[in-house]
Amino acid sequence: MSAEHPLLPAVHAALATVNDPEIHKPITELGMVDTVEVDEDGYARVKVLLTIAGCPLSNTIEHDVQAALREVEGLKGLDLELGVMTDEQRAEMKKQLRGGLAEREIPFAKPDNLTQVYLIASGKGGVGKSSVTVNLAMALAQRGKSVGLLDADIYGHSIPQMLGLMDAVPTAFDDMIMPVPSMGMKVISMGMLKASRDQVIAWRGPILDRALHQLLADVYWGDLDFLLLDLPPGTGDVAMSLGSKLPNAEAIVVTTPQQAAAEVAERAGTMASMMEQRVYGIVENMAYLDTECPHCGQTHRVDVFGSGGGEEVSRTLTTRLGYDVPLLAQIPLDPAVRAGGDEGVPLVAGDASRPAAKALDELADRLATRKRGLAGKKLGLHVN
Repeated sequence: MSAEHPLLPAVHAALATVNDPEIHKPITELGMVDTVEVDEDGYARVKVLLTIAGCPLSNTIEHDVQAALREVEGLKGLDLELGVMTDEQRAEMKKQLRGGLAEREIPFAKPDNLTQVYLIASGKGGVGKSSVTVNLAMALAQRGKSVGLLDADIYGHSIPQMLGLMDAVPTAFDDMIMPVPSMGMKVISMGMLKASRDQVIAWRGPILDRALHQLLADVYWGDLDFLLLDLPPGTGDVAMSLGSKLPNAEAIVVTTPQQAAAEVAERAGTMASMMEQRVYGIVENMAYLDTECPHCGQTHRVDVFGSGGGEEVSRTLTTRLGYDVPLLAQIPLDPAVRAGGDEGVPLVAGDASRPAAKALDELADRLATRKRGLAGKKLGLHVN
């Protein structure tokens, strides 16, 4: 191989025309081009680094690189290799995207921060995770707690709808964003920061990671007793990113009673543990339906979605993780939960007498009575 081949400048120039499909900057500027060589026979060898393993847009990058180099006159062929950036290379890219400025620190990641941070997670969609998050946050606020609610479901944000904040716009103060006040809570969602409600967000890699960092660090949360984050379902980029940004957060996994949902929920708990976050417990939502019998007039419990899923997840994660992962609550199926979400008034703020509201209130009591201290938190101390 010869670094002085006359085609080498043309190859570099062609690569500079290829933009990362998410960041919309040339891959050469982003440090994504690792190796460029042209041998004496006119064949190029190029290695391009993806921002993350399994990048869904890798095919697009591969296609664009090949298309750009086909335009280089005299080039006989191309050997293209796709690799993955190291943590250090990703950090350097983020620094470059910030224009060399230091990234603001996330207050909840500081060792001495006393805010109790809960990641409300689920293995799959449709289990009512967002409804649980909103009602639990509301119930904590009703107990006089200072509560922040972050809609971390970047793609499927539903918290604004559930709180009647579809048209709310956060206020910018200097270089900080003020969360939107709602019923005693401080709320922020990517849905509030979009140019229009119908705008679709399709971020991954460093852009998604940067957005999450901004929602945590550039929002002025103040002194919170609790910060609840509504995560997207599954074990994807958001869960991995938050694992490093919130080392002292605890996960609450939401499932439904059926076996299929329980098996998937176990993965969400295992993912939190892989990120070195403790799983505080399990919430079984839509656990049963209380219905009045038309024949006897008595109220009977109907297991609409089966039974035992929450207990199964609790047992499995307790065994797998090596510590107690209790079943925290069984919340009955109640159409009023759905109605409250559609109307922007959480059930616990509307009709606290309903069984579902009582179950959520009992869960809030359990969290509210936990001590707010440094016990069990990572203090970042090193012994020489």
